[in-house]
Amino acid sequence: MVQPANSLTNSSLLTTGKKPNIVQRAKRFFLKNGPLATTIVIFILLYLIGGWLYPAMQKPQVIFNLFINQASLLLVSIGMTMVIITKGIDLSVAGVIALTTAASAALLALGVSPFVVMPLMLVMGIVFGLGQGWLIHFFKVEPFIVTLMGLFFARGMAYIITLASLTISDPVYRFLALTKIYIPFFEKAYVYIPTLVGPVFLFVTIYLSLFTRFGRTVYAIGNNEQSALLMGLPVARTKLIVYAFSGFCSAAAGIVFSISLLSGYGGYAPGMELDAIASVVIGGTMLTGGVGTVIGTLFGVLINGTIVSILQFNGTLSSWWTRIGVGALTLIFLGIQSLFYMRKKHS
Repeated sequence: MVQPANSLTNSSLLTTGKKPNIVQRAKRFFLKNGPLATTIVIFILLYLIGGWLYPAMQKPQVIFNLFINQASLLLVSIGMTMVIITKGIDLSVAGVIALTTAASAALLALGVSPFVVMPLMLVMGIVFGLGQGWLIHFFKVEPFIVTLMGLFFARGMAYIITLASLTISDPVYRFLALTKIYIPFFEKAYVYIPTLVGPVFLFVTIYLSLFTRFGRTVYAIGNNEQSALLMGLPVARTKLIVYAFSGFCSAAAGIVFSISLLSGYGGYAPGMELDAIASVVIGGTMLTGGVGTVIGTLFGVLINGTIVSILQFNGTLSSWWTRIGVGALTLIFLGIQSLFYMRKKHS
C-alpha cells in the first residue's frame, strides 16, 4: 500500500509507480523557480557584458555602487513585492518618498531632533499605508485608484510644505550621509550607512514571507482570497499589514533619500513607483498575485542599476535608454512568466 504523499517524490510515486529521475527533478525545479533563475542569469550576463565593454566596471566598488545608488528603490520594491503578491498595487510609494523628504527637511529646519523626525516619518508611512489598505479592503475600491489618489495626495502635501528644495544641515544627517563603511576583503570598497537599511529590510522580509504564518497568508490571499477566507485566514488584517508595510518601506526610503541628498523636495523620485513595479516584475513576481519573492526583486533592482551604470560608463547615450531597457525587460519577463505559468498548469 502506498503511503500518503507529501512531496514531489511521493506524488510521482503515486502517478508513475517509480521515483522521478534527474531530468524530471530538474524540470520541476525549473518550472517552479524558472523566472527567478532567469532574472539572476540575466543580471550576471548583463554585468559581464558591461565589464567586457567597459573594464572599469570590473572593479568591486561598482557592485557596491549599485546598492548605494539604488538604496531607496530597493526599499520601496520590497514593500511593493508584498503588495503585488496579494494581487494589489501601490502607486503612492514615490509620493510618500517625496513627502517624507519635504517633511523631514522642514521639521529639521525648525530644530526638531532627528531622533524624533525619523520615527515620526516611519509612523506617518505606516498610517498612510493603513489608510489605503482600509479603503481597499473594506470599501472594495480598486487598489490602482486608491493608491493613485494616495500618490497625488502625498505629492500635493509635499509641495504644500515647500515649493523649493530645503537643504538639510543637521549634523546627524550629515554624519549618516558622509560616513563610509569599508567592506572587508575588498580593497577600498565601501558603502554608506543608509545603504545597509535595504539589505536589512530584505532579510527581514525574506523571513516574514517564507517562514511565518503571516507570509503563508499573504501568498494564500494572492492565489485566491475567497479560499483564504473559507480557510479562516485573517485576510483583512493581513492586507492592512501589507499596505502598512509598504508605507513603512516608502517612508524608510524617503529617509534614506533625504540623507543621501541632504535635502527635501516634493519633486523627488519622479516615476519611482513604476521603477519599483518593473523591478518586482523582472524579479519574477506575477502581477496576478500569489507568486514571487523579494530575492527576485533584489536582482530586478540590480538589473535596473546595472543598465544605469553601463549608460554612465558609456557617457554618450541618453538616460532615457534606461527606461527603454527596463521597459523591454519588463515585457520580456511578463512573457516568460506567462510561459512558465502555462507549462506549470499543463505539467
